Amino acid sequence: MNEEIIAEVRPAQGGAIGILTLNASQRLNSLSLDMVRALSKQLRAWQTDDSIAAVFLQGAGEKALCAGGDVQKLYRSAVAANGGPNTYAETFFHEEYRLDYLIHTFGKPVICWGHGIVMGGGLGLMAGASHKIGTERTRIAMPEITIGLYPDVGGSYFLNRMPHQIGLFLGLTATSLNLTDALFVGLVDYTAPSQKREEILAQLCSQVWLPGTEEKINHAIASEIVSAYQLDTMPPGQLQPYCQQIESACSEDTLTNIINAILDLPDDAPWLQKAKAALRAGSPLSARLIHEQLQRCADMSLAEVFRAELLLSTHAVRQPDLAEGVRALLIDKDNKPRWQFDSIEQIPQTLIETCFTPPWARNPLSDL
Repeated sequence: MNEEIIAEVRPAQGGAIGILTLNASQRLNSLSLDMVRALSKQLRAWQTDDSIAAVFLQGAGEKALCAGGDVQKLYRSAVAANGGPNTYAETFFHEEYRLDYLIHTFGKPVICWGHGIVMGGGLGLMAGASHKIGTERTRIAMPEITIGLYPDVGGSYFLNRMPHQIGLFLGLTATSLNLTDALFVGLVDYTAPSQKREEILAQLCSQVWLPGTEEKINHAIASEIVSAYQLDTMPPGQLQPYCQQIESACSEDTLTNIINAILDLPDDAPWLQKAKAALRAGSPLSARLIHEQLQRCADMSLAEVFRAELLLSTHAVRQPDLAEGVRALLIDKDNKPRWQFDSIEQIPQTLIETCFTPPWARNPLSDL
């Protein structure tokens, strides 16, 4: 087992609980390819092990479940590839999406402790869990527009299923959600005080689980346990008071009109000011890809979504905006990205069509 992924089995009555810990707290548990592979290998083993009744997924430390993929490695691979095929990035996305799909379709209860920062690839892990727990310190975001990418890891599926067109809004603005917001849009199922993690684990291990094929009953057992720890006090929600205005803005007929409508939203809340600033500063190409991808994936199954995202990600990492966005945000930290286009109107439709044209004869995820 990779030292950045810790696997533990705790005995319970009638089975055991498998605990997976992302152990890279020095970089907020961001995912490397080795971590993705270690998670996948262990989950596949536990999926077919009748003694494992449920899985508990968590991040080391108190700051994050997972802050996303290791974008510095993606940056180095993009610079080295210089616009050509990027073996590291394409392999990473392929195996990451396969892992996310495994969690979505795992069968047994997967309980995700979504404490602290949950961004990008971290949300891809959490979104597939059957029991998604948030705490008073949960902060969720899909900030890919700020680095020249788009919300992947199944984002084209779960963003499209949010109420009031909020998914498109989140993709375009990189808005950070608190626990109340996350509950409202369906990214969290349960709440719990952050200091109750070990108590919840102890309760899971004290239950009588039914081994083998009784997954429905085991899901009900997990639900009963985690629902007993609801927070008494919730933070004020940001999104719900503005959901009608967001829906109106994101229902405009063109992306240009959508962006203008978002920028015309009131400035009476600091979070909205940040959202508009992120939209203005983000990659215009990312904005085009986000809008196009959500439209194309609206009626797709989960497996179809992951195949579509692998196609788009393969092209997106070949565009210069990824390396430039990561450089500006995380390498030089000047926060002055020089995007390849100044506005969405400058982007040729032929480039958009290229980004949605398969680069291979057979999609590597065609077996999902």
